[in-house]
Amino acid sequence: MKTRFTVIKLHRPMMSGSQLWAVDVYGQGFSLWATGGRWRRATDLLLELKRVTGSQHCCWGIGCDHQVYLHVYPSQVPIRHQEETYENQRWNPVDGYTDTLLPTDRWQWTDESGLNPQPLHSFVLPSANWEWEGDWYVDDESCGRESSETGGWEYAVDFPATFTKEKKWNSCVRRRRWLRYRRYKALGSWAKVPLDRARPPPEPFTDISCGGWDMNDLSPEKHIYLWAVSQQGKLWFRTGIRQQNPEGTRWEPIQVPREVAQVSAGPKDLLWLVLWDGQLLARTGISKDCPKGSLWELVQPPNQKGAVHVAVGITVVWAVTKDNKVWFRRGVNSHNPTGSGWISIGGEMVMLSMGPNDQVWGVGSDDRTVYFRHGVTATEVTGRSWVAVSAQLDGSESTNHSSVRVHSDASVFAGEVTAPSQGSVLGCDDTDIPKPRVPKITSDSFISALVSDRSTPAHDPPSAAHPSVPEDNQVTSQESDSSILSPSSPSDGSETPWSNVDLEEMKDSVPSSTRSSVATYPIELQHNTVVQEELPPWAWVTGGGCDISSSSHVDLFNISDPGPLSPSITPALSALDTDTRTRGAQQERDVSIEKSVRVTRGCMCWWRDWMPHQWEDVSVTLEQVTGAGAQTGDILYLYYTHDQEKKYLYAVIKEVTALVPGFRDSLYTMAVYTPERTKQRRPILLATPSQQDFNTWLSLLNESCCASRGLGEHPSKQALWAVTCKGDVMVHEPSPSLEAPAQYLPCDHMFWRQVPAHLLCVESNSLGVVWGIAHDHTAWVYTGGGGGPSALGNENLNQAISDVRSVYIYENQRWNPMAGYTDKGLPTDRYMWSDASGLRECTKDNTSPPSPQWTWVSDWAVDYGVPGGTDKEGWQYAADFPVTFHGYKTMKDFVRRRRWARKCKISLTGPWQKVPPIALTDVTVLPCLAQCSLEQVPVWAISEKGDVLCRLGVTANNPAGNSWLHVGTDQPFKSICIGGGHQVWAIARDGAVFYRGSVSAHNPAGECWYHIPSPPKQTLRQVSVGRTSVYAVDENSNLWYRQGLTPSYPQGSAWELISSNVCKVSVGPLDQVWLIADKVPGYPSESSGTVCHRLGVKPMQPKGLSWDFGIGMGAPVCERELYRGPAYGTSQSNAQPHTESGERECCGLLDIVPTYHHHHHHPPSSCFTAFPSLLFFTPFLSLCPVPFQPNVTIYF
Repeated sequence: MKTRFTVIKLHRPMMSGSQLWAVDVYGQGFSLWATGGRWRRATDLLLELKRVTGSQHCCWGIGCDHQVYLHVYPSQVPIRHQEETYENQRWNPVDGYTDTLLPTDRWQWTDESGLNPQPLHSFVLPSANWEWEGDWYVDDESCGRESSETGGWEYAVDFPATFTKEKKWNSCVRRRRWLRYRRYKALGSWAKVPLDRARPPPEPFTDISCGGWDMNDLSPEKHIYLWAVSQQGKLWFRTGIRQQNPEGTRWEPIQVPREVAQVSAGPKDLLWLVLWDGQLLARTGISKDCPKGSLWELVQPPNQKGAVHVAVGITVVWAVTKDNKVWFRRGVNSHNPTGSGWISIGGEMVMLSMGPNDQVWGVGSDDRTVYFRHGVTATEVTGRSWVAVSAQLDGSESTNHSSVRVHSDASVFAGEVTAPSQGSVLGCDDTDIPKPRVPKITSDSFISALVSDRSTPAHDPPSAAHPSVPEDNQVTSQESDSSILSPSSPSDGSETPWSNVDLEEMKDSVPSSTRSSVATYPIELQHNTVVQEELPPWAWVTGGGCDISSSSHVDLFNISDPGPLSPSITPALSALDTDTRTRGAQQERDVSIEKSVRVTRGCMCWWRDWMPHQWEDVSVTLEQVTGAGAQTGDILYLYYTHDQEKKYLYAVIKEVTALVPGFRDSLYTMAVYTPERTKQRRPILLATPSQQDFNTWLSLLNESCCASRGLGEHPSKQALWAVTCKGDVMVHEPSPSLEAPAQYLPCDHMFWRQVPAHLLCVESNSLGVVWGIAHDHTAWVYTGGGGGPSALGNENLNQAISDVRSVYIYENQRWNPMAGYTDKGLPTDRYMWSDASGLRECTKDNTSPPSPQWTWVSDWAVDYGVPGGTDKEGWQYAADFPVTFHGYKTMKDFVRRRRWARKCKISLTGPWQKVPPIALTDVTVLPCLAQCSLEQVPVWAISEKGDVLCRLGVTANNPAGNSWLHVGTDQPFKSICIGGGHQVWAIARDGAVFYRGSVSAHNPAGECWYHIPSPPKQTLRQVSVGRTSVYAVDENSNLWYRQGLTPSYPQGSAWELISSNVCKVSVGPLDQVWLIADKVPGYPSESSGTVCHRLGVKPMQPKGLSWDFGIGMGAPVCERELYRGPAYGTSQSNAQPHTESGERECCGLLDIVPTYHHHHHHPPSSCFTAFPSLLFFTPFLSLCPVPFQPNVTIYF
């Protein structure tokens, strides 16, 4: 048989004055000091306690007489309380200053205000625990000695007035202060707290808890707030407790809506109650100015059985339910005293207690052992496991329950030491050891259980306990009773100890059922003996005064069993289990899985929601739940103070849709988007001045978001790709459950995470082929997913990537008759150096790169490539600000501007491979199934010169391909798109639309271009192709639909106007239509950048019926964006588009790109702001006989 003994060794920094207090089931109080390492019995052997609550300076308890007791720890500094009173006198012409005062004056002896009489004889000691130190003396420089010449008097014109030590001619009254000190003399012992004077005594108390000593960290004097519960379920508050007055002043009742069973106060401003019906109450409004709080908030218990105990710390709350299960409350803070939810913790306890650093102590439900929660730190707030505190009782103390005496030397026996027999104590099994009776401890049944237990012997008499032992083999009745009931008492008055003797002659005669019976005989000893007393069953423990910091080292030594300690401690020691309970506990341990809560705290700046908007310092807490089989529910909390009221807001990590980094106001910022915040157009903006702190928080939040959704480190082949207008690359993982019926996924519920890169646009498909184009028109291929890494190894996962972009500012001038064009504008004009809008002043000196990651690589230079043309000096002219500018001067042009550009560069590392040497402006990849076996993936692109190119040799294992194939054109192109059935459509720089004929898998470059007429009097700028639909957007932001497309006539017949105020359009392979709207109904001030989805698109209704407006966050107007996303059909018949090669194309690309080409209108410098617009798109998955994962590429 193995017996597990777990020893906890507490090293410094447990303070020398810190100790752990516990009460056993017999009402005896014990303390465990850091220096002693043993349980010490309270010096008052007659005192019996029910409950104890401790702090770092004292410990409170409730005795079995329901009275409150106080134990103040010994200290070298005595506790003194100063009593003071003022002697008042008035001057008269006859006697001078006398005690004779006017009827309207104050009393002769009063307090400082003069409102309350305080004669010297009215001061009495509050209790017998105090004693006077000396007599009354005048408070002056004498300090108790003979008074000086002034006598300590202060003079004034009259009562009340300002008193001074200088006597003047009009000083008609005077006063002086008398002092006397009383000293607390009951240090180091338990003393009864006296009843309030002149007040009726409160009801008998059943529970008590102290706290609040850390509520005001700046104050040198620590106040302790004591709370108590009476037998009638009322709550009481003890006032006036401080270090110089540990007993306090009086009890005050606190209104509670229901009857209270138990109370727990934390070191700061948390207070919780347990009601008789098992529900809980949390107190709000507690502060140093209002220690009693203001309101109660009801908190539901963790389970239906209800709570029976609660323990409150600084920022944590633990609870025990009626089935002895342990629970942890999430989200508890002084800003949110009620928390947000319960987490189940392994183990079964009858009660818990919190230490000053949120360390957790408890009493086991079955073995009544004191346990300590190992691994609790400021980050791991729930710890890792329970360990038993197995410190032994101090040998110098004696207890009322049984003890076992063991010889220190084997030579004390005169005979040979034989093996234990069946009748020996050493030979009995654990299951046959008589267990001490442990009475059930409750607030009401403690006394009765204690009395009934004390009324019976500690061990049953032999006649009752061992009826199977023959009478002729027993000692006399008196001797037998003496040996069992009082083994430590000598029978003849001498110091003759008792020892267990193995009766070998009874080995054969004693049946197996009597193995637990023993006989004892006195044996003379030659040496001293060592007494090792058994630990009593504990009923209560308090760790409020046991200060263990998070850096404390805890050593566990499993002496007999080196195996790991089970998280479940029911029961903790196998030696205490019966056969039946052992099997049940083992089954419970097998299915019990520990859950833990990890908390990360920090300080950040928050762009507050209310006007005026500004940065405000807040406390940020990320709470993460870990544990196998647990549904993670990480939460981000923000704690702030508004109008002297503590408030908070939170975001559930699983609901976060995007984390967008940026730089603003010299701060590293991130925008946290949730569905609700997206609808409000108000994300949570957080910032830090340190880049290291920002990267730490961004990485932590990204990991939490990915873990809550079960996402891997790298994007999958079916990921949806996106690019913000700032150049950050984002990806979204579609739902893996594609076999279920198609469901509408709102745009604002899609989660996007960042991939290291800085690109202008990106294209991908379901084979893991991802292409991107940087702002400097360099082509890049993603190597972190698909077949890239498997073929090339991990050397391409961290390649150096860079990008170069231009920052623009505008120089503005106005004409006047005297000097011509000058920089002296009208008062109503824009800044003479500004951004494109003219609303923000941007000079050469105050304009910086978009973020500290960017560095200047050139100087400021005039940009001649502005849309609309310029003169030879780079100027554009107009009649006034703001109107359309042109590149030539007329008689009506009174203002002019020119654009200055400066290049900056960013260097990063990421899983991208550069594709030299041709600079590109647009790229498109054929959408295909993840299961398809294409020999080559068609990739089309447009070079910076406007040439159309086709990439050869692109496969999943070689996404970069081998070479470019030039496709001849008679004019330069600006955009290109490949759709279902290898349909290639393109737009020339003059707005003409072309269709490439005969493109197939065997003929990837096609044969010839077919010109498609544009809508009447319109110039198209963007086209998008689906399976059987073609949409286009003209220069006036009108949306057009191409009619008459058939397999035999793919060019169509005519254009039909669908909508206006459209920036970009995207058609998926199943003809689902998405667009970016210029204006949205209901948001007149919203800038361009709202995603809309066309509803009602069916095979018989390809144009749809109405628009569903999705997410939009005010993106700056972009010259061109292309969306090519997956369509979500409504039936299986709509989910099988066919290509010319007979393969189904069930996935598409989403490409929304703000381009800044030299031949386009360049965006204003506001495009480089820290909080770009995020455009979220919601593709719908349709049912398909072959499961597929659509791949979407998005550009913001």
